[in-house]
Amino acid sequence: MAAAEIRQGSNRAASRRARETNDHAGRPPRRNGKTQSIPGEARTPRAFPSILPVPPAGASTHVRRLAAGATLRRALTPPQNQRENAMTHKIAFIGLGNMGGGMAANQAKAGQQVAAFDLSQAALDRAAAAGCTPVASVAEAVKDADVVITMLPAGPHVLKVYSEQIIGAAPSTALLLDCSTIDVDTARKVAGLARDAGYAFADAPVSGGTMAADAGTLAFMVGCDEPDFARIEAALEPMSRATFRAGDHGAGQAAKICNNMILGITMLGTCEAVALAEKLGLDPAKMFDIVAKSSGQSWSVTTYYPWPGPVPTAPSNRNYDGGFAAAMMLKDLKLAQGAAAKAGASTPLGAQTEALFQMFNGLGYGGRDFSGILQMLRGKLDELEKG
Repeated sequence: MAAAEIRQGSNRAASRRARETNDHAGRPPRRNGKTQSIPGEARTPRAFPSILPVPPAGASTHVRRLAAGATLRRALTPPQNQRENAMTHKIAFIGLGNMGGGMAANQAKAGQQVAAFDLSQAALDRAAAAGCTPVASVAEAVKDADVVITMLPAGPHVLKVYSEQIIGAAPSTALLLDCSTIDVDTARKVAGLARDAGYAFADAPVSGGTMAADAGTLAFMVGCDEPDFARIEAALEPMSRATFRAGDHGAGQAAKICNNMILGITMLGTCEAVALAEKLGLDPAKMFDIVAKSSGQSWSVTTYYPWPGPVPTAPSNRNYDGGFAAAMMLKDLKLAQGAAAKAGASTPLGAQTEALFQMFNGLGYGGRDFSGILQMLRGKLDELEKG
């Protein structure tokens, strides 16, 4: 190769190196397509926790990774993203019956300051044992409340308590939540009274029964102004597994009475099938095993089976004591039928279910769990204590 060609090649190589140096000035060099760190380059350290939890001796690698990951997530979660209900609020809870007692207890367990009122001293004593502060009146409960929650028997009670004892007595900044099951018209009337007085209000009836009330796993169906829903959801969280905005005021009650009409119909159908199975020589416990995995499956079967044994937590194992009283189911069915008549809706199964629960209640069993209607269909009411 000629000397001139060698010199030209050397000059081209030098020129290429100079261009590469200029192109990459101020940037880390790359190797195999990946940017490499420059030795001694200053870095901004991330704020990881200085101490990680030490898993127990013998813990698996998976457990160790979960423990470390959980700590890092907590460290990297900005405070403004923490849930609102982590803050302590003053809760006024009015109505401490079979449902309200467990609900108030779960607010106290969540660290809220709960001022609890009920007309029953026994209910107040139970609330005190659960961490609530019993008070002597509605006015005392609500006087400095951030949130007022009511769980009352029927529409007239709700209207009277709100119009005469809560609105005007609670701070205007308080959030008012009625978790009772009442008619849609009354819910909307109370919402109007609250709005006129400057309050945020929601009808927020529940589904799940006393077991869910005690466990804090109720489903809430909320009727409210949409901008208020996030605040409402946070206030209900200690008592809830799911909270739905059904729509505007009254929509929560509409959802509840439709849901409970389905519940009454499916429980009655389940009880009829169990009674028939027994007559045909099929063990109702064996029937449970089959139906729970078949197309006849429903909440009334898998969670609340009316025959003792298959679902240990169901009231059927306690001679139908506790749970959701037949009288309350009848009330809800009547609300559904009243709404259907007003709306011009045809609900023949709902009407027949109401008639049968009316008979069961009329025979003196309104205080037993509603699944106890099985004993009436079996012709075994002599085995069921009245109440």
